[in-house]
Amino acid sequence: MSQTTAAARPVQSSLPGLIIICGCLIAALTFGPRSAMGFFQLPMLADKGWDRTTFGMAMAIQNLAWGIGTPIFGALADKFGTWRVLALSGIMYSGGLVLMALSTSTAMLYVGGGMLVGLGVASGSFGIVLAAFARNVPADRRSFVFGLGTAAGSAGMFLFAPLGQGLISSYGWFNALVFMGAMMLVIPLLAIPLRGNSKSGAAQQAVYEQTVGQALKEAMAHRSYLLLVAGFFVCGYQVAFITAHFPAYIADLGIDARYAVIALALIGFFNIIGSLASGAIGQRYSKPIFLAWIYIGRSVLVTAFLLLPQTPASVVVFSILMGLLWLSTVPPTNALVAIMFGTRHLGMLGGIVFFSHQIGSFLGVWMGGYLYDRFGSYDPVWWIGVLLGLFAAVVHWPIREKPVERPALAPAE
Repeated sequence: MSQTTAAARPVQSSLPGLIIICGCLIAALTFGPRSAMGFFQLPMLADKGWDRTTFGMAMAIQNLAWGIGTPIFGALADKFGTWRVLALSGIMYSGGLVLMALSTSTAMLYVGGGMLVGLGVASGSFGIVLAAFARNVPADRRSFVFGLGTAAGSAGMFLFAPLGQGLISSYGWFNALVFMGAMMLVIPLLAIPLRGNSKSGAAQQAVYEQTVGQALKEAMAHRSYLLLVAGFFVCGYQVAFITAHFPAYIADLGIDARYAVIALALIGFFNIIGSLASGAIGQRYSKPIFLAWIYIGRSVLVTAFLLLPQTPASVVVFSILMGLLWLSTVPPTNALVAIMFGTRHLGMLGGIVFFSHQIGSFLGVWMGGYLYDRFGSYDPVWWIGVLLGLFAAVVHWPIREKPVERPALAPAE
């Protein structure tokens, strides 16, 4: 006990600055371009003659590939090292954006903007970066640092919303995608300080040795973990639909297109505040109850937005409030996984939770395009999101915030 405490003291005295800075920059870069995809929908479709279902399917494939890839790349990072996986992220992400620009068929769009971009985001996602943070930060600081990483992703959204629209306006959607693809090649360089795997890091204390199979079996038998997986599905549905379709929704309302840029930029900016606040709140109060209130807040907000007059002012107010709730789910969700199971397989187990998020993202993006083409309105997708938000609140309430019991396992030497 005394040796562990003594070993932990240097870690608690300061945070690993370079790791956190580079990890935050990576989070901003990987989250940025995919947050700006909605701006490419109308100009691409106008040039290509495709419908919104086609673009929606590409974004749905992107979100599904992101979800499927996250636990796989998380497990690879746990075993072989974070830097290798992040370097692969930059290459795939860049290639996917360029292929999306060069698409002459829907198949190329689905492979480039869908699969490759999705896998690029997956291998550079929050789960990969936050797992590296967790290995180098003591447990009593993790929620706060997870908030920093999530806020950085929000900053990427805030920056890339005007940047993406500005590039499209100045150089066209084709060149805008190529420019953003070139930016992704910086990721392998930024990832160098995050090298190391689950057995390295300054905060390695009392880590339990498990095989991947043992970790999966333990997690799938844990009720609170399964509830967390089910609830995070809703987050994906809600935010992915807004990211992909909100610019087109605003245009359908007859509101000036500049408000689409303002809306996503405001969501990104206030998401920074919401993520930082979420990390701090999760450090002090019940994370499951906090998550339940976030989902209730989203449902109330969307209901008010749909029922009240929709004007440029209401779009601005909605974007500010939604920004505060946008990724505020991520710090407490990842912190709960770390509390339940430790950091040994955090990349993989956090990735499985995120896979559920991306199944929701797939449905939110695809249903947005499909139901619009079928009914001429996005309203059905909005109202489904409201009901799902209430479901998520109910699911999170009984989650228990404590480590899993491991009577049969011994600590690693």
